[in-house]
Amino acid sequence: MISPKRQMHLNLFLLSTGHHETSWRHPATTPESITDIQYYTKLAQMAEKAKLDSLFLADALVLTPAIKYKVSAGLEPFTMLSALAMGTERIGLIGTVSTTYNEPYNVARMFASLDHISGGRAGWNSVTSVGDVTAVNFGMEQHPKHEERYERAKEFLDVLKQLWDSWDDDAIIADKESGIYCDFDHKIHPIHHEGKHFKVRGPLNICRSPQGYPVLVQAGSSEAGMNLAAETAEVIFTAQDTLEHGIAFYANVKQRMQRYGRSRDELKILPGFSPIVGVTQAEAREKEEQLTQLASIELGLVRLSNLFETDLRRFPLDVPLDLEALPSIDQVKGQKARFQMFCEMVQHHHLTLRQLILRTASARGHYTVAGTPEHIADVMEEWMTKEAADGFNVMPPYFPGGFEDFVNLVVPELQRRGLFRTEYTGRTLRDHLGLKRPAGKLVLPV
Repeated sequence: MISPKRQMHLNLFLLSTGHHETSWRHPATTPESITDIQYYTKLAQMAEKAKLDSLFLADALVLTPAIKYKVSAGLEPFTMLSALAMGTERIGLIGTVSTTYNEPYNVARMFASLDHISGGRAGWNSVTSVGDVTAVNFGMEQHPKHEERYERAKEFLDVLKQLWDSWDDDAIIADKESGIYCDFDHKIHPIHHEGKHFKVRGPLNICRSPQGYPVLVQAGSSEAGMNLAAETAEVIFTAQDTLEHGIAFYANVKQRMQRYGRSRDELKILPGFSPIVGVTQAEAREKEEQLTQLASIELGLVRLSNLFETDLRRFPLDVPLDLEALPSIDQVKGQKARFQMFCEMVQHHHLTLRQLILRTASARGHYTVAGTPEHIADVMEEWMTKEAADGFNVMPPYFPGGFEDFVNLVVPELQRRGLFRTEYTGRTLRDHLGLKRPAGKLVLPV
């Protein structure tokens, strides 16, 4: 057991109008604002005022039929985070970039730039993307197999680290009298990488950034994803629908780190957490019911058909879902861990298709709790105490009101209990998370 007084880490998962999939229909949301940078800047400033560690942007490289029923298109992460960097001073900025449909040199350059722009607040959430519908946007007929995607992702990260290290920290001399700007001969290094997936000469065409590397984040919870995270990640965003599953996942990943000579503190596990906050329990339940009433069965069918890689429109809504009619886990090309979680959810609770749609509409399978600030803080403290989390990826059901409730009511309760900071003690995202700066090729004196 870990002391309940250890400090938790809190990340805000920014997502259009909120994490309930039909939050755009809520009377307190403004779906017309999803391309308005001032809307996101106000949310980012609210999170920074509450002293949260970071903001996180997901990303997708395809438009699906779900757009008919929900907000599922928005601003590109690098552009948006660069703008948010100008409207904030301390909070971390984490963006999602696919290793399947990008090239390492471009991604290394963009993250180094974001880290410079933000003064050392950048983080990279690496994903391998999902689905053949994405592949056809990039000149491919089929999405690569799961194992191949993770093999490419591992090499992709190796190349990025080499590129970020291709400049020594003191490579820039800027000696006006001698006319020498950089020590190109000794302190800037081509990487000459040749692997199965990439051939990159380098060096990078931007100097080493304040954090050395952006904080390395991963969201995969499959077997391959957990192995890659245990070896390389510094933060994991994960979906765990119960405390018991959270405890098991936490122990599994932390134990795997030993294989790679890493200590447990080098990786922070942040499960998704969707709080519905009421001053009273009755008010919280009323807010939850209001959101449930907005749920769309049609949207749920699109979402689950995509996850299960099966057209569910031919399935009856009100009888237990026939798991035998779904693909096996080995046949799934996309989100294997989420597929497995939903199948276990159906099996354990004997859910009908309608019930599964409604149960997962709130946060796509992430843990959701409705209650008073004290109750929600109790839940968060229990997850920390029982080693199910190092903190949380906070997923408000709707913006801005659902997030305002969290920062105005729950965060002060966490601070009162000594579980969360009242002030920032550093300026970089690595400072907030207690992570070391990668040394690179030259260790600067402290």
